[in-house]
Formats: sequence, structure tokens, C-alpha cells
Amino acid sequence: MAIGGQLRNLAPAADDWADEDHALVFNPSGTGDFVLACEHASNFVPPEFDHLGLPESAFESHIAWDPGALQVAQIISAVLDAPLIAPAVSRLVYDCNRPPTVKDAVPEKSETYDIPGNKGLDSSVRQARSARFYTPFRETLAATIERRLQAGGEPVVMTIHSFVPVYRGEKREMDLGIIHDADSRLADAYLREARRDNEYRVIRNKPYSPEDGVTHTLAVHALSRGLLNVMIEIRNDLIATEADQRVMARRLASYATRAVAAITGNGAAPPGPSI
Repeated sequence: MAIGGQLRNLAPAADDWADEDHALVFNPSGTGDFVLACEHASNFVPPEFDHLGLPESAFESHIAWDPGALQVAQIISAVLDAPLIAPAVSRLVYDCNRPPTVKDAVPEKSETYDIPGNKGLDSSVRQARSARFYTPFRETLAATIERRLQAGGEPVVMTIHSFVPVYRGEKREMDLGIIHDADSRLADAYLREARRDNEYRVIRNKPYSPEDGVTHTLAVHALSRGLLNVMIEIRNDLIATEADQRVMARRLASYATRAVAAITGNGAAPPGPSI
């Protein structure tokens, strides 16, 4: 499928998504305890950006998106009956897990790649990208959370990402990273549940931490409202196939429900229908 043609790598049929002007919502009517986000879901670049001056091969790599994360997030969404919000463009066009005030929101370099189409942009161009891509994502996620709050619920915010096994020549000695900012309640409980399962090597605030600027979504949408929240990082070779994605998603959903139950004392709900 050609870059610039349409949103790539969406597992469900197009009718499963509600298009909110550059933000996408999967399972918008979900009524479970969670609201999900997958900020690096897509490697799509609108045609007017001319591939940002990069070869097509660059958009198959992790610099453009989080491979496998969207599919896992979709399955978790179905299992937990949770709305899932995702941007419709590559993180190279705009990284929706970064505020407009930071340079990395429109990166000029990612790992070993220079991004020619992002070089030397003035503030008005950067602001236009933010308004076009970040603002709809932020507002759609905020509105989804607010609807749940107004209905009397306290949604749990969980974001889904993936990471490469080797970065800049260094092997990463983990399977899952459980990331949190100032509020570690859910991360603490999630770590206990995942480690009790003993299926994966699970580490706190690795391969990224708040110091790397990766908790922006959690801070804006969950910490500001006092909501339970966590960011999950999955080593992407563990979710390379559809079968792997289903296994991982169901385990992550189970850890999540058990972790929330441990905090709230409500008893763990079953992880949902078999899918």
C-alpha cells in the first residue's frame, strides 16, 4: 500500500472506526472501566508531506510508528469493552505523545534518520501541524474521558506502545515496560500482577521514563483528573504475528483488570469475551 494513500495497518474494517478529523476512535461506545490510547498507531503520511523526504522503507521501521501496538490495543479494547483513541498519522508528522512546546513533537531526527521534511520549520508551521493533528487527538481523548466522568464513572487511562529489541546497538533486557509518572498506583499493582504471572521480564520505567518525556498523555489526561493510569511498552518482536498479538493482549488485559481490582477492592472482573 503506497505511503500517502490511506491509513495503514488497521486490523478492523473501516466501519469499526469513527473518524474525528485526524483522530480515530475504535469501540467508541465501550462502557468498560478503561479508556485506551495508542499514540503511535499509524505510519500514514498525508500526500502533501511528500514522505517527509524519506524513503518508503523508513515508514516500515519503528521511527514512524509502534509496530504491533495498534493491533494489541484493538484486542484489549474489545476484551475490556474500552474506547480506544489513536491519531491518524505517523509520529514523524506529529508525535501526539508530546506537547506542542517541545521540539520532538515534530522531530528533525529519529534514531539514525534525519527527517528532511521537518528541518528548519518555523513556529507557524509547527503550530499548524499541532492544530491539525494533535489538537483533535487531545480533544477526542479528553471528551471520551469527560463523558465517562459525567456518567459517574472513573475511567482508568492506559496507553499502549511497542519498542524495538535492540536500540542504537544496545539489547534491551526486558519484555514489558510499565511506565508511570507521579502517580504509581496502577503501575505498582500492574507490576505485581505481571510478575506473579512470571511469563515476561517486566521492568518499571524502562525502556523509557518520565525524564524522556513519554508520559505526556498520562499527565494531561489522567494525572490532571486524579485517574488511575499506566503506559505499557511491549517488545515488538513479541507481537509480530496476529497469534502473538492476541496472546499478549489477553494477558495485558488480565493484568489490568486484576491490578485495578487490587486497588479498588472490587474483585477482579473476567477479562471479557473470547476473541
